[in-house]
Amino acid sequence: MKLLIAGGGTGGHLFPGIAVAEEFLARNNSNEVLFVGTERGIEARLLPRLGYRLECITASGIKGQSPPAKIRSAAQLLYGYAQSRRILKEFRPDLVLGVGGYASAPVVLAARGMQIRRFIHEQNAIPGLTNKLLARFAEKVFISIEESRKFFPEDTTVLTGNPLRKEILWNVPLGQKTPGSDEKLKLLVFGGSAGAHRINTAMIESLPFLEGVKERIIITHQTGEKDQAEVRKTYEQSGFAAEVTPFIDDMAAAYSNADMIVCRAGATTIAEVTACGKACIFIPYPYAADDHQRRNAEALLKKEAGYMILERELSGESLAFQVMELIAHPGKIEQTGRNARSLAQLDAAQVIVDEMTREQACTEK
Repeated sequence: MKLLIAGGGTGGHLFPGIAVAEEFLARNNSNEVLFVGTERGIEARLLPRLGYRLECITASGIKGQSPPAKIRSAAQLLYGYAQSRRILKEFRPDLVLGVGGYASAPVVLAARGMQIRRFIHEQNAIPGLTNKLLARFAEKVFISIEESRKFFPEDTTVLTGNPLRKEILWNVPLGQKTPGSDEKLKLLVFGGSAGAHRINTAMIESLPFLEGVKERIIITHQTGEKDQAEVRKTYEQSGFAAEVTPFIDDMAAAYSNADMIVCRAGATTIAEVTACGKACIFIPYPYAADDHQRRNAEALLKKEAGYMILERELSGESLAFQVMELIAHPGKIEQTGRNARSLAQLDAAQVIVDEMTREQACTEK
C-alpha cells in the first residue's frame, strides 16, 4: 500500500506525520510513504535527513493577510492544487493523510477530486482554519484532544491522541521519578526547535529569585541560536549549574533525565511530556492561531496534570515562585507526573493506521 502524508511547516504538524509513517512502514515491507510539504517548512530540512521522500508544492496561509496577500495566497492555492494532482497521479497513493499546515489543503482537496481515500489529523484543542475546512471532505478526522471534537462532524471524528515518534516511545522511562532529598532536581527548559526568546529572558530574570535553591537544581536549557551566548554567560555569572545548547538533538534523553520541565504548550510537546510522565510548567505561545496553546495547556490543568503561566503574567519572579513551590513540595512533582502520564495515548499512530487501512480493506472487499 501507498500512503501520502501532506502538511508540515512546523514540528507540531510534521512529527505526528513521521510517527504515522513509521507505523505504516513497519506493517509491511512493501508499503511506501511520500510526504508533500513546502520548501519553507521544517520538512524540507528534516525529512531528507531521515530518509523520507519529499515533494514540495506552492502554498501559503490566507488568514490574517492583507487583501493583496490574500489574492496571492489564493493563486498559490490553485497552483498548489494543480501540483498536487500531478503528484497524486504519479505516486498513486491508496491513502492520503493531511496533518495540518499550508500544504495539506491543496493535497487533500485534490485527493477528493480524484476520489482517493483521505483523512486528516488535528493536533490541537482548537483546530486551525485548514483542518476546519478539510473536515468536510475527509472520510475520518483524527483528533488528539477531546476538546476539539466539537469543531468536527461527530460521525467521522475519532479520538486517537497525538502520534509519537518511536525514538520518544522507545527511549523514555514510563513514569515520574521524584528526586531524593540528597539529589539535585533536574530542570529542562525549552521553547521549540528555535527556542523561545521570552522563556529565555524569563529564566535569566528568575535567577536572582532562585538564588536560595541554586545548589539544589541542575538546568538544561535549549535556547535557540540567537540567545545562547547571553543565556550561558548569565548562568555562569550567577553560579548556576546549567547546560545551555541551541538545539537538543536527543529529546528522548532530555525528557528521560528531567524531573521537571518549563516549555511551550504545542500539541506535540504535550503528547511527548505526558507520555514521559513529566511535571511541566507550560508557558503557552500567545500568538498561536486561536490561542490554541493556552487551550492545550488548560486541558491538562483540568486534570491536575500540569501548571501554566500565561506570557502576559510571566516574569522572573512568577516563574521562580512556581519552580520553588514545586521544589518545596516534591510530592506535587510526582503526582503531577502521574496525572500527566494517565492522559498519554501511546498507541495513537497504531490507531490511525488501523483506521485508515480498515477503510481501505473494506473498499477492496
